[in-house]
Amino acid sequence: MGNNRDIIILGIESSCDDTSAAITRNNLMLSNEVSGQTVHIAYGGVVPELASRAHQQNIIPVVDLAIKNAGIYLDEISAVAFTRGPGLLGSLLVGTSFAKGFALAKNIPLIEVNHLQGHVLAHFLKEPSVEKKTPKFPFLCLLVSGGNSQIIVVRDHLDMEIIGQTIDDAAGEAFDKCAKVMGLPYPGGPLIDKLAKEGDAKAFKFAKPRIPGLDYSFSGLKTSFLYFIRDRMAENQNFIEENKADICASLQYTIIEVLMAKVKQAAKETGIRTIAVSGGVSANSGLRKALLDAAEKYNWEVHIPAFKFTTDNAAMIAITGYYKYLKGEFASQDAVPYSRVSLK
Repeated sequence: MGNNRDIIILGIESSCDDTSAAITRNNLMLSNEVSGQTVHIAYGGVVPELASRAHQQNIIPVVDLAIKNAGIYLDEISAVAFTRGPGLLGSLLVGTSFAKGFALAKNIPLIEVNHLQGHVLAHFLKEPSVEKKTPKFPFLCLLVSGGNSQIIVVRDHLDMEIIGQTIDDAAGEAFDKCAKVMGLPYPGGPLIDKLAKEGDAKAFKFAKPRIPGLDYSFSGLKTSFLYFIRDRMAENQNFIEENKADICASLQYTIIEVLMAKVKQAAKETGIRTIAVSGGVSANSGLRKALLDAAEKYNWEVHIPAFKFTTDNAAMIAITGYYKYLKGEFASQDAVPYSRVSLK
């Protein structure tokens, strides 16, 4: 058991289709339980109504498991942190309502967390008997997921500024939508990554956006990919099947090139050489390799999260809750979830 100065946070994450609960003691993760939803595979994407229903079924068992596996008593919990947004409103509502009820019942503070901030702060999670270096401030964080592609200057745990972001689609969405065009099952990103390992990244060329500054755009790449597949299929009905690995490798190469070009530009403009990556797409092996190669070439210090912290999880919400707890940043019982939000 901890001493009186230990801050024990229950984290709740329900922004999309994963119901997750975690317990942290200060910045140490004691448990991190995630219940996924397979119901969406048949629809080729997340169905919001089905997602919120599944959260309702999963939330109590997941929280119960997190508390049991952390080996703590309910009365030891200092505060409950929850994802307020961005995400799917129905899904967020389930987590928000549970967190409010729990905080009220136990008479403990409620802490609202920005999901994007959580992804960045996952880098500060400690695990029992795992040695890990944390990024030194200030650092640049490339946040890439299904819904977001951003470059963030992180000056402190709770002081972040977005200096570049997508003006339309996110990188993760580009992976998933292009996978769908190829007839690959949802989610397509991990499958493209797997197939790309066997293909030639220079086999095909796709349009790269020319967006000024540090902002991203992936809608043009998606359109270019769609037309490319349509035209090749008109010539040869078996084109995708015969060239699957090469198509995936070329697409992945292009998306990573686009992402890395802006990161290099941001590092040059800010003079910051500590680079972190977070979000679902940070699990991509091609992106990880590109970052490590750039680290060698440009003398960067690169921080890449463990695979379990790349996707949505409550441990990242709990650690953010810990830093907010230290500053006394608590939410009121009338906090409502929001579907869209920036870091500011």
